[in-house]
Amino acid sequence: MPLDRLALIFVLVPVVIWLTIMITTAIALFPFGLIVLIVLGAVGYLFWRILSDRLSNKEDDYYEKNVKR
Repeated sequence: MPLDRLALIFVLVPVVIWLTIMITTAIALFPFGLIVLIVLGAVGYLFWRILSDRLSNKEDDYYEKNVKR
């Protein structure tokens, strides 16, 4: 289990740094960076909806725990 968390950290830290750089650059180039901010907002919203739907779905949890492949 600790190896999984370490791998997650190695993936999340560069992604957070990359997103921070993209957002700050888009804000610095405001009139033209507005398109980037809109796209990032839409992708972030979709990611949030998918993640919240998966975490709150009891049926998926049941099948994951009880159905053998």
